[in-house]
Amino acid sequence: MTARHGCGLLAPMDMHVSSIPPSEGLRSVREPAYELLLPATPSGPLVLTSPHSGRDYPDRLLAATRLDPMTLRRSEDSFVELILSGAPRLGCPLLHALFPRVWCDVNREAWELDQAMFQDRLPDWVNARSPRVAAGLGTIARVVATGEPIYCRRLSFAEAEARIASCWKPFHQALAGLVEEARAACGFAVLLDCHSMPSVQGADFKGAAMPDFVLGDAHGTACHPWLTERAERLLSAMGYSVRRNDPYAGGYITRHYGAPRQGVHALQLEMNRALYMDEQRFQPLGTLARLSADIERLIADLVGTDWRAAGLAYRR
Repeated sequence: MTARHGCGLLAPMDMHVSSIPPSEGLRSVREPAYELLLPATPSGPLVLTSPHSGRDYPDRLLAATRLDPMTLRRSEDSFVELILSGAPRLGCPLLHALFPRVWCDVNREAWELDQAMFQDRLPDWVNARSPRVAAGLGTIARVVATGEPIYCRRLSFAEAEARIASCWKPFHQALAGLVEEARAACGFAVLLDCHSMPSVQGADFKGAAMPDFVLGDAHGTACHPWLTERAERLLSAMGYSVRRNDPYAGGYITRHYGAPRQGVHALQLEMNRALYMDEQRFQPLGTLARLSADIERLIADLVGTDWRAAGLAYRR
């Protein structure tokens, strides 16, 4: 393993991770599955997540895979939690996974599993027929984002159970708690689920260049339209290109937690990796600081919003 850079970011092959440097006035709750950064004083309903930026690759995964570590990282939303690091200073909790997406994907249902990956028969209650499973990207992924198979052997169902118990369940227990705390305090919650995307789509999309941001609100069902419109307007005013729901309309987190009639508004935010990192070497670029500052401006605007005037449900 190589040493860390002086700025605290990970060198490309440093798979075992520390993420956001500590900051005055913030409280860090670090569990095996995630890190939660909490502000000294919450400022409102806003909660941020980074479910796919984990870089702590278990030795058991490295021993079971046919792929080299750099190929495994193709599925990773590298450094997204660092881009969001200003959120707790603005009064917003930030939850990010420490385990990698290829180990367990918390942006899926708990039991989206592919029978072809397992040596024993899966229980009938497992969701083995979802489009995500068919694509090889279930809760336990069969392939990395670029399509290469991950494993050199079949897994046991007990292995999947252990990962879901140690990763998926703790992450969602923490996230559900944050959402409920915000809703109890403010009458509603606003969840920004943050990801990164390749700068060019895969072969199925004929190599089309991606915009700077894709906002996913499950085609208007996961949040009040004001939230999507406001985020689009702010990012566009900063000079970024923005698209809605194409090709990412929101995954499990956005669709599961987003329930506007129950006072929870969820918006998925996909950021183009070319804005801040070398996609081949998995190294952050100097432009990461600028992107982080712009995301902090977006968060600050939402923190300062008159939510009642915006039309979101508000209860005293």
